[in-house]
Amino acid sequence: MMVEYDFLYSFTKDILNLDDSIIQAGIMNKYGVLLNVEHKDHITLPLTDEENEEYASQSITRHKKRIEFEPKIGKVIYAFGRYKKVDRATVPINDDYYMLLMFQREQNLTNRAHQIIRDKVLPLVETERKKFDMELSLLE
Repeated sequence: MMVEYDFLYSFTKDILNLDDSIIQAGIMNKYGVLLNVEHKDHITLPLTDEENEEYASQSITRHKKRIEFEPKIGKVIYAFGRYKKVDRATVPINDDYYMLLMFQREQNLTNRAHQIIRDKVLPLVETERKKFDMELSLLE
């Protein structure tokens, strides 16, 4: 069976184009394998492809630790990390797929990044979730 990556590519591009502050968007599976990563052309990314793969793997490990506490504190909506050079977020799409976002650092961007995730990213994920489930099941 031929694997169709058009949906994965277009979904990642759509996320990347939601806001100028999003400089990289990637989709990974529950094993921490990056399936697609897109970034803004004019940006020099701080991580190599190999480092980004390692970051994705570590993100899944951290996420699995977080979900142990879901019965007491609720389901993870997204996890956010602020670094000196970038801000990153891990957004669960469903139980099998996750999005990694990288935001350029600007003064007072943290609140804006949260607003972008809440007002732009999460609604798009919700709109595309069913299609995402159907399309990406072909990638397994």
